[in-house]
Order: sequence, then structure tokens, then C-alpha cells
Amino acid sequence: MPTALVTGASGFTGHYMVEALVNEGFQVVGLGSRPTAAHQTLACDLTDASAVKACIERVKPDWVIHLAALSFVGHEDQRAFYDVNVFGTLNLLQALAELETPPERILVASSANVYGTPDMGVIDESICPAPVNHYACSKLAMEHMVANWFERLPIVITRPFNYTGPGQDSRFLIPKIVEHFAQEKSAIELGNIDVSRDFSDVRDVVAAYMALLESTAQNKVVNISSGTDTALRAIIEKISALAGYDIEVSVNPAFVRPNEIPRLCGANARLKELTSWQAKYTLDQTLADMLEACRNTPAE
Repeated sequence: MPTALVTGASGFTGHYMVEALVNEGFQVVGLGSRPTAAHQTLACDLTDASAVKACIERVKPDWVIHLAALSFVGHEDQRAFYDVNVFGTLNLLQALAELETPPERILVASSANVYGTPDMGVIDESICPAPVNHYACSKLAMEHMVANWFERLPIVITRPFNYTGPGQDSRFLIPKIVEHFAQEKSAIELGNIDVSRDFSDVRDVVAAYMALLESTAQNKVVNISSGTDTALRAIIEKISALAGYDIEVSVNPAFVRPNEIPRLCGANARLKELTSWQAKYTLDQTLADMLEACRNTPAE
């Protein structure tokens, strides 16, 4: 049975990734802060090079899916973005390269946030990145560092655009809105509701990751996106229709970022050229599943 190592296995995406790998017959080892659905979960600080090396030598994975990252843009410790996203990834690749038999496939998750605020309709991989916050800057720095390993390791870098789904933490925007409706609250405070984003379902994103891992693609950067964007205002209307009532929306200036990206929409032609991937979930279905899951989750 082949072995897959998933970093960030206890996170939102990691949960779905582990499930997909298990369903494909992999022995899955997760690196995460909490127990996971993986066959084995190892606690490992990616910023500790010796600890990472010990974990990698113990697991000797056939596939590696590197999802672990500091991803909440509003995180207060700016240095931590670089410690985790850049140097944590460096520690991982260094340890993998030193194995007697390196992995057959490695997927490293970056972010479409690296593109910044390009003034264009749909963004493909040829657009020069211009990040506008520390999270995005750390991800772009990570990409450049990872590219230095292309000749030594079989790597594909993904740039997922926004995605959501059942189980995402309510500190993120769409789950926050869904939670308010699930709890039948009358009002909600948000930031700029006129921004427009390319939203995918986490289950479709994981399916894209699996498709890339099963392909021959390597030493490439690939967008993961739906190819269409939706305004936040329209998403509120969709959830309102699902919930059966309107909510009072007020804009809290504290939630409005000065460097907010007005629109992000990603081209997915490269992904479809490299794989047979097709999205299975519409945004309406994703929101409906999220609302149902939130309603069925016991209050803490």
C-alpha cells in the first residue's frame, strides 16, 4: 500500500484531502496539530528542521501533499507568515530530497493571492504576481524557493483561488455569513461587500489536487479555480434565499482592508489541459450544504 504524507492534515482542506487519499487506497500519515482521519497523525513543527527530518525519515512517503500554512490574512504576527510558509516548506523539501528514495509526487499549495490586484477579467498563470499583504508575499517567496527544487524533486505548485465548504472555520467570510443565517441572527457586520471572488467548493479543489497528483504534471504552477467570480453581495442574497429571510448588513470599517483586492477570477485552462478535472459542485449547492451542516452542528 503506497503512503501519502499530508501536512496540515488537521486543517479544513486537510480533512478532505485525507479522506480522498484513503478512498484511493493510500496509507495516509498526517502532520497536524490535532488527531485526524489519517491512519497515523504525527505532531511536527515545520519550523523545526530536525523534527521535520525525523518525521520524513520515519514515514518515507510516496506522495506528499503540503497544505500546512499560516493562511489567515488578518494574523497579527507578520513574521510568522514567513517562518511557516517559507522556511517550514524549505525544511520539508530539504528532508524529502535527502531520502534515499524521494517521493514520486509532491504537491505544494500556494495561493491566488500572489496575483495581487491585476486590472483584468480572468487571471491565468502568465500574469506577473504582485502580492499586497504578508500572507501573499510569503506564498510568492515560497514559490520562488520551491522552484529551486524542481530539478531534484517532482513538484507541482497550485494556486487555489477562494474556496469554501462544510466545516470551514467561521472566522473566514462565507462560513461567518452562513453561521449567522443558521443561527437565525437578525444582523451581521461585514467589510466591503462589493468585492467579487472566484469561489470553488473544497471538495472540487481536493479533486483537482488528486487529478494533478495522478497526472504527469511536474515543475509547473497551476491555478485551481471555477473560472467565474461572484460578488459577496450576491452570495448574501443566495444564502438569504436558502435560509428564507433577509439579514441586516452593516459595514464595519474595522473589517475593511486598505489593500482589499476588488476582484479575483481565475482561468483554469492549464488545469484542464493537464488533467480531466471538472468541477462537480455549483456555488448554490456548496452554500446549501454549508447551511445544512451548520444547522446540524451542536452549539459549543
